[in-house]
Amino acid sequence: MRKILALLLLPAFFCSSIVISTERDILLTSDQLYELVDTNYGNYYHIIPTNPNVYEETLTFSTRNLDKVAGKLSPNQPFEISEIVINDKGLPLFKLANGQFVVADKRTIYEDSVLYTEDTNQTVWLKPGFSIYEKAYVNSVKKQSSNLSAFSPVKITQIATTPKARYAKIENNGWVQVDYLFDKDNRMEKVQEILNDRYNQTDYSIYVKQLNTGQTAGINPNLKMYSASITKLPLLYYAQEQINKGKFSLSQGLKYIQDVNDYSGAYDTEGSGTLPKEADNKEYSVQDLINHISQESDNAATNILGYYITGKSNKTYRSKIANIAGEKWDVEERNASAKMAGNVMEAIYQQNGAIIDSLSQTNFDNQRISKDIPVKVAHKIGDAYDFKHDVAIVYANSPFILSIFTNHSDYETISKIANDIYEVLK
Repeated sequence: MRKILALLLLPAFFCSSIVISTERDILLTSDQLYELVDTNYGNYYHIIPTNPNVYEETLTFSTRNLDKVAGKLSPNQPFEISEIVINDKGLPLFKLANGQFVVADKRTIYEDSVLYTEDTNQTVWLKPGFSIYEKAYVNSVKKQSSNLSAFSPVKITQIATTPKARYAKIENNGWVQVDYLFDKDNRMEKVQEILNDRYNQTDYSIYVKQLNTGQTAGINPNLKMYSASITKLPLLYYAQEQINKGKFSLSQGLKYIQDVNDYSGAYDTEGSGTLPKEADNKEYSVQDLINHISQESDNAATNILGYYITGKSNKTYRSKIANIAGEKWDVEERNASAKMAGNVMEAIYQQNGAIIDSLSQTNFDNQRISKDIPVKVAHKIGDAYDFKHDVAIVYANSPFILSIFTNHSDYETISKIANDIYEVLK
């Protein structure tokens, strides 16, 4: 069998289809012939690769006997092979266009070409650090300029496999290595990067959640501080729940009696709002009270609605809100974190009720989160002392929750944080 193999293989070296050096006759000993036809011969080339590359740095030599190093080949460095020669030891060599020699070993040199391609139709997301190429990248393929950016979606139409990697064809653009593609929306990574770089302060509590992916980002999201009127959000959620259950209706009237301003969790009526500061024994519809709370942050309206809807902040109400917020939210101390408020706002988003309409048309839409954002924003503000907060649903193409609690900051900073995040998630 070995002899038959020898007869089959030898023509590969001596037939006219292969260029063999004519500088000197090649006389092979029996040992050399054996080496060529032995199974080890499969590690060596007998044809010239059309687009050669090396796996790692590989030495070149000035003579066939490989006794003098001339230089080296580096990965992805184009080089040209002029012919195949066999040295005195029977070792196949490539003679390079520059006259140097390198062992024609398949373990160090490979044919760098596209092995196969397949059609596809996918939307994926770019990761940082990618490069765009004119073709699926093999040796000598050039990069091309592109206005694509990381964390943006692209449509890919083809996948090409090369000896070292796989590349994807971007519709109306070039090719990118698939290692720089992600099959899910990865923009929250960019949001976290921005928050870390620009807003990583000890007196900020920031929480962001992309609602369709569930991904989150934040700065001190669990840091509690005085939440001021943000504590009205749980009341709004609970009111919507009671309406959904049929226990109250939007048109139902609730009487403004003195007792509504004197229970656990009641606000000082001297705060914001246009309802009378003293009880007037008049009835106000649930819808009107919701509008006053959402749009004016009215304290008297909060007390009236809370008195009747929550049973004066009863145990059932407190337990429900703790469950929604993720931990206890004290209605008197009113300390909460951005994440707690964000969780409640997400619950309101899921309800998709009348509360959202009221939160989308407030007296505070020209400040904080909603100031510069051009899409629908449902939000609730809170101010007291040096605390300035805002919690919102931003109805971008991929809606997200944005909850910003600050101490010793200002409205413009809250707007800037919101704008930076919206630019990524819009």
